[in-house]
Amino acid sequence: MLFLARFVRLIDSLNDAIGRGVAWLTIPLVLVTFLVAILRYGFSVGWVSMQESYMWLYGIIFMVGAGYTLLHGGHVRVDVFYRPASARYKAWVDLLGTLFLLLPVLTLVFIYSYPYVITSWKRLEGSQETGGLPGLFLLKSVILVFCVLMGLQGLSLAARSILVLAGHREFETNEEEHEGV
Repeated sequence: MLFLARFVRLIDSLNDAIGRGVAWLTIPLVLVTFLVAILRYGFSVGWVSMQESYMWLYGIIFMVGAGYTLLHGGHVRVDVFYRPASARYKAWVDLLGTLFLLLPVLTLVFIYSYPYVITSWKRLEGSQETGGLPGLFLLKSVILVFCVLMGLQGLSLAARSILVLAGHREFETNEEEHEGV
């Protein structure tokens, strides 16, 4: 059980640090979005590369920050039965959901995305739009990073659930600390 506890703490701290770091990308995202709107509607000027840059930033923030979101309980879930349930019930739901839904889906996404990412790297693929951003291969690689970080956080959630079921109360999720995340 000591190994599981260390694993949970390691993965949780990794995704927490990455999530906090990638959150800083929201500042350039807001600035570029604002600039695109001002230029387009104020001066009738626009560049494809600027429009693509805020879409890319949003995609990176969403995909790289997904593990952080799972860690802090910000993912989508129906709380009607989950929120008032006991810690053991929540642990079973999290464990079974992770093992039979989250991890298999992430595995499929990784397996089916990998060949496209490799092909994109071999071609050094860029935007298909004239004046678009080069380096689309880098953005496609973020899909694999998403799968790895989210998968690790899913394994951490499963390990946390096992620890809770084994009676380690310090790994129970405190729902109040996640309010507003």
